[in-house]
Amino acid sequence: MPLINESLPEVFVLLGFADQPWLELPLFVILLITYPMAIMGNVTIILVSRLDSRLHSPMYFFLTNLSFLDMCYTTSIVPQMLFNLGSSKKTISYMGCAVQLYFFHIMGGTECLLLAIMSFDRYVAICRPLHYTLIMNQHICILLVSVVWLSGVTYAVSEATVTLQLPLCGQNKLDHLVCEIPVLIKTSCGEKGANELTLSVVCIFMLAVPLCLILVSYASIGRAVFKIKSSEGRKKAFGTCSSHLIVVFLFYGPAISMYLQAPSSISRDQPKLMALFYGVVTPTLNPFIYTLRNKNVKGALSNLVRSMFSSK
Repeated sequence: MPLINESLPEVFVLLGFADQPWLELPLFVILLITYPMAIMGNVTIILVSRLDSRLHSPMYFFLTNLSFLDMCYTTSIVPQMLFNLGSSKKTISYMGCAVQLYFFHIMGGTECLLLAIMSFDRYVAICRPLHYTLIMNQHICILLVSVVWLSGVTYAVSEATVTLQLPLCGQNKLDHLVCEIPVLIKTSCGEKGANELTLSVVCIFMLAVPLCLILVSYASIGRAVFKIKSSEGRKKAFGTCSSHLIVVFLFYGPAISMYLQAPSSISRDQPKLMALFYGVVTPTLNPFIYTLRNKNVKGALSNLVRSMFSSK
């Protein structure tokens, strides 16, 4: 099966908010501010987790992977958004669209599964503390992350490749800010019921199943936390888990509303708003959520800043 459908146009026009041009300048400014914040925040999390020996634990190993994912996730779409919003030429080459399609969905699919693994880590730490080091050893952590990345790549490559085979009948205008599978399916012509069904089934396994596992894990964690007699222990457990839960709902909410319905039923502005949310807002907020609500990360960050100034 060829990767590129020869009947498709050489370039796509990303309409974005063409019908609301007054939104383009404010959105350009917001992206220009939030994108560097997202990169710097996630780089900081990675550096702190690697440089501070107290953070060399499974929880921060997974957090480092999440930060790397978020950097790649937002980088796969924001530079293109900035280019299109800042110029009158709102196009992307077909090859550029295909590359964006693969990378955007690799990162998104991998993050869905990684968030489930992170909730399992919290479940073992709180509900099975005596077996934590045995269950979540370095070998198991590396294996889990490898499986998550491989699953994300498999999902993205298979779904994006099938989507790229759909005929567009000369249509080269995408009513979106980026190249995304549901919008390409909606824009295509001819019979696309099989593609919609396949996407829905795959996304049940990539979105609904991991979310159910997360909810079950946190139901067990909640019961275990309420049994802790020490108020300080309960506060610490809630502080650690609440950060992850906030990130889960910020990511899964928009993703489910976008991917667990037929692309043909998606409203006009929904893809744009959802892409901005899980591709820009969430990667920008994640470092702040984990930093502001985690004493260990705040302490490690303070130590890193102090060591930088003392060395000068």
